[in-house]
Amino acid sequence: MHRVLLLGAGKIGRMIARLLVDTGDYDVLVGDTSPAALELIAKRIGVKTVLVNVEKANELAAALANRDTVVSALSYYHNPRVAEAALAAGVSYFDLTEDVETTRRVREIAESANAGQVFMPQCGLAPGFISIVANDLTSRVERLDSVHMRVGALPQFPTGALKYNLTWSTDGLINEYCNPCDAIHEGRRMEVLPLEGYEQFSLDGVRYEAFNTSGGLGTLCDSLEGKIRELNYKTVRYLGHCNQVQLLVNELRLSQRRDLLKDILENAVPITFQDVVVTFCTVCGYKNGQLVQITDARKIYHQQIAGENWSAI
Repeated sequence: MHRVLLLGAGKIGRMIARLLVDTGDYDVLVGDTSPAALELIAKRIGVKTVLVNVEKANELAAALANRDTVVSALSYYHNPRVAEAALAAGVSYFDLTEDVETTRRVREIAESANAGQVFMPQCGLAPGFISIVANDLTSRVERLDSVHMRVGALPQFPTGALKYNLTWSTDGLINEYCNPCDAIHEGRRMEVLPLEGYEQFSLDGVRYEAFNTSGGLGTLCDSLEGKIRELNYKTVRYLGHCNQVQLLVNELRLSQRRDLLKDILENAVPITFQDVVVTFCTVCGYKNGQLVQITDARKIYHQQIAGENWSAI
């Protein structure tokens, strides 16, 4: 049985634990700094738990002992430390990060990995799932022209001016809104500004907006540079959200005071488990001499799994 250390007992960590345990193929140990979160996950899923602070090297090393793999469901800024500890312990490493600089650091660490030791960051929704969808669609054409990836984790029932609820990491959300975005335009790799590149589209009769955000492309710029005319990623929101965020991030300059922006969002924007994930990926390319377009569009709603209510994200 494969021995996994799962770091992070929040709702994403609980879902990962549930999926791993239900296969019957994994011995899962969950680590977190919160006794309450560990008690909850042990009660609901029946996994072993360990109280661990990843900022303390001795605690992290002890948790990694006798494990084959570590999966980090922690905030992005913890991941380089976890990756370094995984390297030292000789275990494989997976994370869910969307942060570009964190991924670059993990890749640097991975260069010293032993044979058979895997380092695989960016295994979440975007990058992660949407990257797999895009890769599948690109394989269906003979010559690529463009790849457009659109993803949004949204409330099923939007209210307020933002028309948004918190459904995942607030730190990650702020990173997406404030950091530069990778793209390829007219065959040239570049960085573009977040909250720009505004567009609208319809899916199942609902109008959405989309705009540049950071991190969603993962390593696709590396993979497709020199092979494609246009590649970009944008976040999906209900109409009107982008203007409100531009006020906060740009005009009020809260991109320079991210801790304050986090406090504002977590104090004023409710969380929700009644969410929907929208993914919309379009590939254009040439097949049999013709320019063709292939699209994969999905809506994933919150649902009940194994007797528990789980959010879509």
